[in-house]
Amino acid sequence: MDLEKYFAKSSLIPAIIQDNDTKKVLMLAYMNEESLKKTIETGYTWFYSRSRSELWNKGATSGHVQRVISITGDCDDDTLLILVEQTGPACHTGNESCFYKEAGIADFRTKGKMKESPECGDSEQISGDEALRELYKVVLERQKTFSENSYTCYLFEKGLDKILKKCGEECSEVIIAAKNAAALDGEMRYEAQMETKNEICDLLYHLTVLMVNEGIELDEINEILKQRSRKIGNLKTFHKSNHNS
Repeated sequence: MDLEKYFAKSSLIPAIIQDNDTKKVLMLAYMNEESLKKTIETGYTWFYSRSRSELWNKGATSGHVQRVISITGDCDDDTLLILVEQTGPACHTGNESCFYKEAGIADFRTKGKMKESPECGDSEQISGDEALRELYKVVLERQKTFSENSYTCYLFEKGLDKILKKCGEECSEVIIAAKNAAALDGEMRYEAQMETKNEICDLLYHLTVLMVNEGIELDEINEILKQRSRKIGNLKTFHKSNHNS
């Protein structure tokens, strides 16, 4: 099989990953010739990480592997369409697809007007606290309403042991990502820190699932954090005061 033609223009080409059953686009990643060969040899997707400059096997850590059904090149032989049988969610956030967000850049379905990007100055910004509350609300809804394609529902169905296992795995991934970033400099360090941030978000998501599963409310955690903050403030005041008076 002549694979070199797909990399005649560039050593890396985009690979669109699509669910074989639902035809939903799951993600987009990049392949070099070696990762394409490994994908063909193993029957599971392999990609090339531009930030880490290394091959990676989808689902090797999470277990959310992609069994390949077919691989098709486009008309110019510089893009691949890969149909897969997806195990679990495709997105590292726990969503079924990486394209789970509402049209945040443009949406011509509503009154023919383009929605502003969240980065625009006039758009409504969501604070970190609001984002956590929204996440908690969504996870709580998933617990109440079962959906077959929901990763969150899958975690609730498997129970506490599975949720704890995922929390442990995500914690380890945060540690690894942070250590990797700390060993780099410049632009490479910045890109690696983005990976650390993503891993922290994964951990926060799984901890939220744990909280909902155990009936722990977000306000209860916030109250404990406030109490600890007051204790730290009192301790600073204690150290600054004159204890001889």
